[in-house]
Amino acid sequence: MKIKNIYKFLFVALLALQLSGCDNNTDADPKFDQTPTERLNARMAELKAALLSSPEGWKAIYFTDNTILGGYTHFFKFAADGTVEMSSDFDEDTDTYKSEYQIQLGSTVSLVFTTKNRIHLLSESDNYPIDELEAKGYLGDFQFLYYGQENGQIIFKANRNGQEIRFVKATKEDRDNLPKNFDTEANVIGSDSRPLFRLLETNDGTTKHQFDFSFSPVTRYAAANSIETGYSVSFNFGVGYTPTGIEVNPAVEVGGQKLSTFVYNDADGSFTATGTNGVSATIKYSAKPLLLTDDYKLLLPPSGNNVYAYIYNLTKPEPANSPLFLSLLANAEAAAGTGLLIQRIQPWFNNADGTNYIEYRFAAVSNPTVVVARRYHYFTITGDAVNKTVTLTPGVWKATATAAAPAIATPTFLKALDDEFMNPQGLYFAKTPVSGYTAYTFTSTTTPFRMVAYSFQ
Repeated sequence: MKIKNIYKFLFVALLALQLSGCDNNTDADPKFDQTPTERLNARMAELKAALLSSPEGWKAIYFTDNTILGGYTHFFKFAADGTVEMSSDFDEDTDTYKSEYQIQLGSTVSLVFTTKNRIHLLSESDNYPIDELEAKGYLGDFQFLYYGQENGQIIFKANRNGQEIRFVKATKEDRDNLPKNFDTEANVIGSDSRPLFRLLETNDGTTKHQFDFSFSPVTRYAAANSIETGYSVSFNFGVGYTPTGIEVNPAVEVGGQKLSTFVYNDADGSFTATGTNGVSATIKYSAKPLLLTDDYKLLLPPSGNNVYAYIYNLTKPEPANSPLFLSLLANAEAAAGTGLLIQRIQPWFNNADGTNYIEYRFAAVSNPTVVVARRYHYFTITGDAVNKTVTLTPGVWKATATAAAPAIATPTFLKALDDEFMNPQGLYFAKTPVSGYTAYTFTSTTTPFRMVAYSFQ
């Protein structure tokens, strides 16, 4: 067959196949029979019907940015008249408020909360939890781009940063139990009856790994870092509260499974997420630090004169300060006299004259930068190389830090606070991560007492 005839034959065959395909295609997507505007209008109607379809409304744990912040539970109950009833656990005001919403059409369909309500607390630039977020707020949004529905959930993405938000059908019990999220918050933070040290333990069904665990209630954010040599795995995730535990985002991946729902156990204060085939992750307490450091040696004589300090306007807000420390501090200030605060608690080690003491500085609340009084508690120090602790043995109290100064009676208003430093069972001393300066913690080996101290070295 000539080449020319071959081309003619192939052309006729292809034309016949195309005509046959057009004649027999009965599965064409009906959306392509609509104009773009018609499709968007249908999409708007679809979203409106979905929002109104849940009698008790919708629940969403909104993680505004899971690289730095945790999640905030919101309830939304939409009405056909364009109003929405909303409540949240952003703070302890869990009352329900009414505002307005719209389903708007732009490049895509979006749900917009058009008048102020609880959701807007996350988007106010002048309302921020930490200095790093100054002028940025909680990185939240009040315009949610509609991305469809899946397994009965409505899927959105925040217009501001593309963070996914999922609306799950709520029940009346869900809404009524919103205040219980703050019981969970207290359990995540911990109490004076629990140890100060925590860990995350994962189990992939055969092997367990442990991670040092820290949590900031201000940002609702947690970090867990491996303590094992050669195992450089870490987990950083936002925490959202529920009445029965916490939701974490991103999920903790163990043995190829993603674990995000942790259930609280009041018996031991743990939170456990359970997968299949023995896979689990548990946040739990430990009687001592997972990783003991040699930082305590900085306080012993060979290290020279080292000074650290609690500073009222610098270290007090640090989340590593324990509730017990803060309560003892408040009690001491109240007992010291009306209008006084403790400006500094400053341990001095290995002074030039061979002494050690804790200096307590007092100032007036009305003018906290001016010191009005000082008290010094002298001590001797010993180290424990096995347990990596130091013990401060109490000596005399003085009103001035000079060798000739006479001893004074123990200030009764400082005794309970000071006794924690002079714990005969010793203290852990370790560097702690903070922003903008170097800090260490003084932590009791027997009580949930921990103070963050600025390092002058």
